[in-house]
Amino acid sequence: MRTLLALLLGMLLVSGAIAREVHLTVYNNDLGLVRDVRELDFPSGRGSVSIVDVASQIDPTSVHLKSLGREGGITVIEQNYRYDLASPERILERYLDAEIEAILEKGDLHSGTLLSFTGEQIVLKGSSGLSILERDKIIDLRCPSLPEGLITKPTLVWEVQSARGGREKAELSYLTSGVNWHAEYVAVTNEDDTAADLAAWVSVDNRSGASYPEARLQLIAGDVNRILPSAPMMEERLAASAMRMKADVGFEEESFFEYHLYTLPYPTTVRDRETKQIALFSPTRTPVKKLFEYKPWQDEKKIRIVIEFDNKEERGLGIPLPKGKVRTYKRDSRGGQQFVGEDMIDHTPKNEKVRLGLGNAFDVVAERTVKDRARVSDRVMDQMFEVKFRNRKTEPITIVAQDRFWGDWRVLESSLPHQKKDAYTAEWMVDVGADQEVVLTYTVRTTR
Repeated sequence: MRTLLALLLGMLLVSGAIAREVHLTVYNNDLGLVRDVRELDFPSGRGSVSIVDVASQIDPTSVHLKSLGREGGITVIEQNYRYDLASPERILERYLDAEIEAILEKGDLHSGTLLSFTGEQIVLKGSSGLSILERDKIIDLRCPSLPEGLITKPTLVWEVQSARGGREKAELSYLTSGVNWHAEYVAVTNEDDTAADLAAWVSVDNRSGASYPEARLQLIAGDVNRILPSAPMMEERLAASAMRMKADVGFEEESFFEYHLYTLPYPTTVRDRETKQIALFSPTRTPVKKLFEYKPWQDEKKIRIVIEFDNKEERGLGIPLPKGKVRTYKRDSRGGQQFVGEDMIDHTPKNEKVRLGLGNAFDVVAERTVKDRARVSDRVMDQMFEVKFRNRKTEPITIVAQDRFWGDWRVLESSLPHQKKDAYTAEWMVDVGADQEVVLTYTVRTTR
């Protein structure tokens, strides 16, 4: 008998879960799109329909309700979002000039008309006169009932016109603030820093004021303008998108409009006031290259450590990488994994290069000097620079050295080949042997 009851209960729970279908699309600029399909009781003729478990940070102007179970649907005459919640202060406001009871720590009962209240005191007028009570001494405040108009949860209420009443399936969609997502990456480099094991996680932070049970979760990566299409239009686009990339673990990725859409292939519950972490893709190994960067406008003596890799399929990746923090680790000689630095990456399309700045090199230093300066004319100046790079490591390195100039400029002479990276930047590739020093000299003419 117990087994039969348990089976029937399980069937009821499953049927209840099937009756509601939640879709949650999260953007990485504090925005979520909720599509909630459930059964509602519609009136015959004109009447009201309400839903209580919606996000407290909902944008009421984005709400859309439609019936899915009847020909012609329903006509929404009026839509209201009620958020006057029954907090202690709101209840006391409604009971001004009305009778309440206060019980103090020692059990004393005070009853009377509430004249005023603050965060520290309340004033009651009773049969024996006025009582000013300290609120931290009150253990119970009793009011006859919940004041009319106050509610315990944010509620959507529609005034609708329906040809016939009954329970029908309906779709509610709306935009809400308070829900966000971001990506975190973990890279573990090998012994000689030629490869890294890369794993990625998605963190969904829900502070919207609602939970989304067994939701179909989708993430949008890209810089989306907050003036969005209406919720129904957005859902139609989501349904029409294609070309999904399957993953063994984590999300399925696809191009969507001018952004990228990541779809979790199974339902998951996103609770209110919860940060949920989900694997973005299967851990993979990719070749990396360790470089040393020198940018004197940032620091004339420090050399920055950089890890570089290509986001290509033949190198173990080849998927659009959403922006996020990359933390890099390496194992020491005793096998312990040590943190060696972190950096942020922006949204990175496939086949693009990724550079991670991890910190400053301990055993590599630079010394930059202006050796000569000559004014050719009122607007033209020649400057000769000398940069000494000293590598105190036991292996050779390559330093990517840059310098910046303003106005019209050109390199007149250089001890090493250079490349003009952009309108302001010249770059040199400087190879420095183990425990060696290399001197880079260059003369630049600037016209202002």
